[in-house]
Amino acid sequence: MFSCLIIWQYLCSVNKEILKIALPAIIANITVPLLGLVDTAIAGHLGDKVFIGAVAVGAMMFNLVYWNFGFLRMSTSGMTAQTCGSGDFKESAKLLGESTALAIVISAIIIVLQWPIRLLLLWIIGPSPEVTSLAITYFTICIWGVPPVLVMMAFKGWLLGMQDSKGAMWISIMTNVFNIAASLICVYLFNMGFVGIAVGTMAGEWLGLLYAALLVQRKFPRLDGMIDWRRVWRFKDAGRYFKVSRDIFVRSFLLMTVSLAFVSIGARSGDLILAVNALILQLFTLYSHFMDGIAFAGEAVVGKYYGMGDMGRMRRCVWLLFLWGLAVAAAFTLVYSFPRVAFGLLTDQQSVIEAAMDYRVWCALIPAAGMAAFVWDGVFISLTRSMGMLISAFIAWTLFFIIYWITPEAWGNNRLWIAYLSFLALRGIIQTILYSGYLKRGVLQNMA
Repeated sequence: MFSCLIIWQYLCSVNKEILKIALPAIIANITVPLLGLVDTAIAGHLGDKVFIGAVAVGAMMFNLVYWNFGFLRMSTSGMTAQTCGSGDFKESAKLLGESTALAIVISAIIIVLQWPIRLLLLWIIGPSPEVTSLAITYFTICIWGVPPVLVMMAFKGWLLGMQDSKGAMWISIMTNVFNIAASLICVYLFNMGFVGIAVGTMAGEWLGLLYAALLVQRKFPRLDGMIDWRRVWRFKDAGRYFKVSRDIFVRSFLLMTVSLAFVSIGARSGDLILAVNALILQLFTLYSHFMDGIAFAGEAVVGKYYGMGDMGRMRRCVWLLFLWGLAVAAAFTLVYSFPRVAFGLLTDQQSVIEAAMDYRVWCALIPAAGMAAFVWDGVFISLTRSMGMLISAFIAWTLFFIIYWITPEAWGNNRLWIAYLSFLALRGIIQTILYSGYLKRGVLQNMA
């Protein structure tokens, strides 16, 4: 009885650590769509529907750019969590310097290459000429907000690795507040019209970076003088960071191409199917905000125990993460099994809702199909097993296209959903196999 009590108290303490990271991350994720809603609302009151399309296209262009550089957060959080666990604050400070410097270098390259990047993205998205003209204006202004966005990715990843999820949460929330306030001021106070949305968005990002820098300085005053910037800018001893970042970059690119292929194939099936798929994907996005919180907890807590060399706690933490993942997936599966109400909140078009109900089985299966991949991504990042993430993404990416093409055409849009859910599930299955192999071969113990 006494031993059971000790085990229960121990599990409760680990759960508290997980929730300490996961809950602020979920709150921060939920605030992300707010900025898009406000920008869309502002554009929707400028007198022409083309403004709404231009904001949507402009935001999508930057999302496609930022998606590929998510490694600035993920690489930093996993490696920082390990140094936090080992108590090596000097190495943690060095990682912050390296990730910040890399973010600045990448930002400079993007700004220099903005013209071909803009052409490529507009070719991929393919908006109307009217929307294209405004989207170019939006992109040309907001491109100067790339440096703070990428640097804040590094900051948030570092704070997460340092077990400070609340700090990362406040950076996200305050940046959104600055964005919204600046856009409203530029559009309505300065009468800048559509241009004001872009100027406000760009200005809000710089204000967010200023807030982030002040927050990090206040929380970690020891950073003063601990980063050798001359050495950092030469990227000395940054080989491991670059290797992990390279793998995550390629993995993110593979995920992005699957998403683009999904939208492109659906669009060729007609406007109704495109709208139906968009509704279901919105529900998947909502679910992903919650699962990302659990993944972030994996990055921070598992990485800390791994850095401490405490394999027992690390493995138990992985087990608890999956319990939380199963609980969240079960709750969303229950809600998504009866999605008519959710569809009704997203659109008032009855034809779209009725068509979407024909695909409700895929809506209900999304949480279960994607759960393991979310949890494992957090765990693999914490263990810096980036090659395992890349391998699982590549195999699932390959099978996504194979499954789609071998499925009978008569199944229509169901072919696409079968391939997409297979892609989600296969990533989790492959990572499960890889993790089991790491444990059996003692790879993780050797690295700890």
